[in-house]
Amino acid sequence: MGRSNETFNKKEKEKKRFKKQQEKKEKAEARKENSSKGKSFEDMIAYIDENGNISSTPPVANRQHKISAEDIQIATPKYVPEAEELIKTGVISFFNTAKGYGFIRDSKTQENVFFHINNLTYQANEADKVSYAVEKGPKGLSAINVTKL
Repeated sequence: MGRSNETFNKKEKEKKRFKKQQEKKEKAEARKENSSKGKSFEDMIAYIDENGNISSTPPVANRQHKISAEDIQIATPKYVPEAEELIKTGVISFFNTAKGYGFIRDSKTQENVFFHINNLTYQANEADKVSYAVEKGPKGLSAINVTKL
């Protein structure tokens, strides 16, 4: 009697491969049935209630509040210093007339603030009491509008 060319193992592998193909086809059909491509626009819309939760029902019309665009604040307000903070007082601790720069020691904080000769309103000398305004320079704070007290 002649033997079959197919072995038991080959038959089992063929059955498993055929079964996987069938399962794959069934999954694809199930995905097609449950897909959201065919849904209407109303079915896809989501609403947000007054508590911020997402729901499928539209909010009640009498609960809606009108908000004007002017009432919405996107950022924090900018810090505006008071007039007292703008003008400071101090003593000239160092001044080099040849190079045209110097430093003022603040009377309150005892910090040194740089100033240039172009920002002076008078002929300056060391140990002069002065009033000045501060601005942010490229290398730190610098004094502007330096006037003698």
